[in-house]
Amino acid sequence: MLKNKNIIVAFLATALILVLAACGQADESAAKEDDTTTASQDTDANEEENATEDQEEDEASEEEIDYGAVYKEGLDELAKEEVDFDKLISIYDEKLQPFVQNRDSDKDNLDQTITAALEAGKSGDMDPAVVKQLFDKLMQKVFFLTIRAEFAEVTEAWDDKEVVNEEIEEAKEFYELIKGTVEKRDAAYSTTLVDKIDAGFTQMEEAVTNDDSLAFQLGKQVVDKTLMKTFYLATGALPNGYATKIAANEDVNEAKVQQAEGWAFYQSLAGYLTGNSPEEAELIEQQFNLETDVKGVNPETVNLAFVRGWAQTALNEFEESEENLGEDEAVITALEGALFIDMIDSDLKRIVGEDGYSTLNDQAQSYLEAVQADEQDKALELNEQIVETLTNVVETAK
Repeated sequence: MLKNKNIIVAFLATALILVLAACGQADESAAKEDDTTTASQDTDANEEENATEDQEEDEASEEEIDYGAVYKEGLDELAKEEVDFDKLISIYDEKLQPFVQNRDSDKDNLDQTITAALEAGKSGDMDPAVVKQLFDKLMQKVFFLTIRAEFAEVTEAWDDKEVVNEEIEEAKEFYELIKGTVEKRDAAYSTTLVDKIDAGFTQMEEAVTNDDSLAFQLGKQVVDKTLMKTFYLATGALPNGYATKIAANEDVNEAKVQQAEGWAFYQSLAGYLTGNSPEEAELIEQQFNLETDVKGVNPETVNLAFVRGWAQTALNEFEESEENLGEDEAVITALEGALFIDMIDSDLKRIVGEDGYSTLNDQAQSYLEAVQADEQDKALELNEQIVETLTNVVETAK
């Protein structure tokens, strides 16, 4: 698990310490299913009840605020030549902070980081362009966590279809706030991420109509992992990730802004990667960390760390799937494994070749079909082949 960090922005007129942490979850399954904040357990029943009531009040007040509009208002202010940080801090404190805190955890420190960045912008210790990237991308993480939270609510309220449909619609609304990021990656890499996410939402909606909880879980994974692929393409993928942009930029100040953007985007991935491949997660964190000299950022180092990390994550999914053959969980994790293979498709083509990738992808799809059909002998044979290839990828990418 990544440790909390003090990130010192190297080019500040006055050193500013931001207390930053990994986005990891203490429990791996929680990182997959629900990145919502869990309240600390308290032995005093009365205090626990009061905390629950306070949270319900916060959630009720959230419904009265158009977070998309407030988020865009903040970005508009940060885009001005002269930013009114007093106004911006007021907007954040009054309208966004409770919402962020409800999605926060002691390992994320999202609210603390955003607050510190805004205060540093106000004091002149941080370039407003850096503040903008931290505010923008960390709020996108908040929206991403909220989508996951809405999906978790669907699972809990599955028998109440009216509530379920409302939660899915809310998830779609929050997705719209980060859809522009997805569209940019589609344009940069000629991918079809938007189409895949739309298909995932459609599958979930049809699953509700058909009262098919497994189909909902599968559609949810498509949306979740495609959003994760979006953030990966933005950070460490070749040739258009921010690691590459930083290394290619001869203007140190501009590169520092890009480093802030890369770091903040990475926070939406750090928790999941930490739970599966902590050494790679730490390496990537160090590369994007704002105290790292931009001239020391190595795009190949970042890319290969991601490849090892996601390949290991896929291995973990296939292992879990094999352990649960005959259960719905085996189908879900089989799909997750296939989606993590898809996440690094271009990297795998480079490492194992076009034919090697095609074979691996076909095996992953065939394995999923075998698991769904409960053809366990066939599934076990395919799983062994997949694991052999992915293990080789992890070693080759070192």
